[in-house]
Amino acid sequence: MGKLATPEWVLKGYKSKEEHDKKMGKKTSGGKPTGKVYKVKKCPKCGSTKVGIVLGQEEGKGKSEWECKKCKWKGRDIDEKKINEEEFLKLGE
Repeated sequence: MGKLATPEWVLKGYKSKEEHDKKMGKKTSGGKPTGKVYKVKKCPKCGSTKVGIVLGQEEGKGKSEWECKKCKWKGRDIDEKKINEEEFLKLGE
């Protein structure tokens, strides 16, 4: 096995790989969201995020259906969206 090498961005004095790549003109992370990513479920009918799972008679044997608390929609096809931390905090306002 070879020795581990210190990354180039550390040797040049940058605080992060992203900062180094930005200064060098390289694209960073290929379009993926940076930082913490949250998955938010939305109602396909009204777009509300106030949805919950419908529980069946016995625990663990549910119908796998979702219910919107706002428009009372029920179904299996729920919209799921990945958002960053800033957008997630705006949902709580």
